[in-house]
Amino acid sequence: MLESLASGILSTALLGLLGRRENGSLASAINAPSHIVWGDEALRSDRADLKHTFVGQALHHSSAFFWGALFEALQARRRRHGVGALVTDAVITTAVAAVVDLKLVPERLTPGFEKRLSRESLAMVYAGIAVGLVLGRLATLRRR
Repeated sequence: MLESLASGILSTALLGLLGRRENGSLASAINAPSHIVWGDEALRSDRADLKHTFVGQALHHSSAFFWGALFEALQARRRRHGVGALVTDAVITTAVAAVVDLKLVPERLTPGFEKRLSRESLAMVYAGIAVGLVLGRLATLRRR
């Protein structure tokens, strides 16, 4: 569970910072997932508000928990749990998430932030998901 939480928090921070850099608004890329509920007008929303920001965050963090479950399943199948395996599983999970999010689902179900960010920034957000999974797993292992 820490894995999902860490990946959601880190990727949200990147969405905010990169959205601000590219669109002049911390909320622009964070609001984008709310297009699933509110339609394309959400993709133009730059202000932080309950309608777009709360819903965008709820959807983004829900997806972080979904992809975190895949990551945990990959980790559970491993006989050895070294750092290399940990990073490999995080990269696999994130690659699957990116392909599903950006290529396989209907446009209405995409994260939306791909419409607000450059490819470079989009790659950084997905890298943040992987790093969050790794950091969350390391924190979980330390607690045991």
